Amino acid sequence: MGNWQYIRTEVEERVALLTIDHPPVNSFNRQVVTELEEAVDELLANEEVKVVIITGGGTNAFVAGADIPEIKALFEGGDASAAADFLERGQRVFRKIEKSPKPFIAAINGYCLGGGLELAMACHLRICSDRARLGQPETNLGIIPGWGGTQRLPRLVGRGKAIEMILTGDMITAQEAYRINLVNKVVPDGAVLKEARGLARKIAPRSKFAIAAALQAIDEGLQLPIEEGLRVEAGQFVVLSEKEDPREGLSAFLEKRQPEFKDR
Repeated sequence: MGNWQYIRTEVEERVALLTIDHPPVNSFNRQVVTELEEAVDELLANEEVKVVIITGGGTNAFVAGADIPEIKALFEGGDASAAADFLERGQRVFRKIEKSPKPFIAAINGYCLGGGLELAMACHLRICSDRARLGQPETNLGIIPGWGGTQRLPRLVGRGKAIEMILTGDMITAQEAYRINLVNKVVPDGAVLKEARGLARKIAPRSKFAIAAALQAIDEGLQLPIEEGLRVEAGQFVVLSEKEDPREGLSAFLEKRQPEFKDR
């Protein structure tokens, strides 16, 4: 595993835990984003990893947004190219997560704001502490979300609610986030990682090809009219017909036993 200042990774039972540890609230600056991308690349290349959990270090925050002094410096300098580079860095790593053939689970253990919520939304699944607070507060600072908030939030919660959250900059509770389908599950504070690990370990034994095919079909299909999306789905299904894992899965079902997928 890489040796980073603000990112820790560990792998157990084919599940990787990636922790963003930048006290006090795990805010994003250039170095944190760079290290996050390096860690994501490393985990994507690791054949022993089937599922990745992302969480925040400590108990205060998942990620409570970007580093405000660094953002302020971008605007004071008036350098559009520097601002564009900062935006591209975040969008690039979040899109790598979103397009990953391996599921990413956000274990939201506290404040999840700005870039932190954008990171969580790029993950495929979100488990949330009941004391977490979530939001896109950028308009409070005279800016807008720049790492996907204006695009992913409407896709998850609907246009009207996304507009409300972004224009007011208000935080919402974990319970409200669940009600509007922003998170998959809310659990008692302190149980987030346990729940995320349980979900990851349920997914990990499945065929990596079936997981990747499902994720790709969903990601591509959501951007298309349903007729074209159905063709994407059919194409992924046909690709699986060339693999060994479906034969094992179908045989196991008929033989009333648990499948033993070999990722072949």
